[in-house]
Amino acid sequence: QVQLVESGGGLVQAGGSLRLSCATSRRTFSMYTMAWFRQVPGKEREFVAGTNRYTASTWYADSVKGRFAVSKDNAKNTVYLQMNSLKPEDTAVYYCAASDLNRNVLQDQTYAYWGQGTQVTVSS
Repeated sequence: QVQLVESGGGLVQAGGSLRLSCATSRRTFSMYTMAWFRQVPGKEREFVAGTNRYTASTWYADSVKGRFAVSKDNAKNTVYLQMNSLKPEDTAVYYCAASDLNRNVLQDQTYAYWGQGTQVTVSS
């Protein structure tokens, strides 16, 4: 059973920062590709950022490059999404996802396991 527990969402003004956390088991953390997606009501879920399960490689959507950073804390089995210079268009429910695959990592169909989601609201 793969469990992903997210935290860290909230309300922030444009230009501000938030850090999202995704805690999981040691096995999931070390063996699964981890990623962050987001979804706005009425729109499809979109890839935000991801990290390779074996290396420090990371990937980002063009819309967040240079502003967001994904990282891993091995001691806490937690993946973080540091979000800086937030914009109103970043407002969405953010989901942590895990996959035992390491291909097509930008596609949500690749991920079999999802967290409950955390709301991020950026006011203008």
